[in-house]
Amino acid sequence: MTSQARPIRIHQPRRVEYGTGTAAEIGAWARDQGFTRILVLTQAVVAPMLDRLALPGHVTVFDGVEPEPDTTNLDAALAAARAAAPDLVVGFGGGSVMDMAKLVTVLRGGQMLADVVGPNRVTGRQNALALVPTTAGTGSEAGIRALVTDAATLNKLAVESPFLLADMVAMDPALTMSVPRAVTAATGIDAMAHCVEAFTNRKAHPLIDGFARMGIALVAANLPRAVADGSDADARAALLLGAYYGGICLGPVNTAAGHALAYPLGTRLKLPHGLANAIIFPHVLAFNQPVAPEKTAEIAAALGLDPANLLAEASRWCRALGVEMRLSAQGATEADLPGWAAEAHAIRRLMDNNPRDMSVEDVLQIYRAAL
Repeated sequence: MTSQARPIRIHQPRRVEYGTGTAAEIGAWARDQGFTRILVLTQAVVAPMLDRLALPGHVTVFDGVEPEPDTTNLDAALAAARAAAPDLVVGFGGGSVMDMAKLVTVLRGGQMLADVVGPNRVTGRQNALALVPTTAGTGSEAGIRALVTDAATLNKLAVESPFLLADMVAMDPALTMSVPRAVTAATGIDAMAHCVEAFTNRKAHPLIDGFARMGIALVAANLPRAVADGSDADARAALLLGAYYGGICLGPVNTAAGHALAYPLGTRLKLPHGLANAIIFPHVLAFNQPVAPEKTAEIAAALGLDPANLLAEASRWCRALGVEMRLSAQGATEADLPGWAAEAHAIRRLMDNNPRDMSVEDVLQIYRAAL
């Protein structure tokens, strides 16, 4: 069977609103659906923008979602959800917030987190779900996965199910205008990494390659613009769309070694997810180049990089966006690296997707190069 004919399945939200001012469509949709008890999961930094959703009925706000939420944080959100008994849950924020909203939606009814970790183990959901991204990075609004950190082991737990799919999504660039430059850069590179890692993946598929190419082009052209001028509405909108395409890529293909190496930086070093991926991105892109030369050349062309000097060029591109690319500047030490390398290498659900086999020593050398 050819790659083109290989079966593949894509899940997408039932309704997507895109463009300036579309946040208010969440409230209009909720009113039309007759929802009267609404729980919003968010963070305090973006909570002041909640009025843009124009939500009807009784609205409960839980603004305690942490930047890298763990199972303890999830328990607190679930307690808020059980008390509120909502017929609609809204995730209003970045990827962590939206993932938390997904998990709350399927765990209120009695299934425990341990019951649903992995693919297709969720048995149902307890409410409708709307997702509103306020950053352009994870693309969580597009997909059927949610991640949370195990508070005991610090490992990432991934849940995958069509029950996590949003009923309604609003991608409103006006909500992203105030995102700081550093966060804009890091989350934008994360969106790029989603597209790149799916594009060069062992499970790559021509259907997903199309979304990946569109996402790569949108981020490459518009991330420097948004970093330079946060009020550039067209650039902000383009980044949201690029992140959404990256989220679609995650469904049937997923990420690979880049995200596996980034996870310990989030759970152990407490780096934001986008920043962790931004630091790792040039290194894994260059590592995979020998086995994916044609696709890597496409990526390099989109970013305006010389493929003959890819690691240095990609690192320069990230630094030009203002990203601090040295792990040592983030608090990492040489002594940390071997343990992180073993942990990253053990994330086989991602490592096995990488187009080039990566040993523990390979991972360690990448961490050392990034130190």
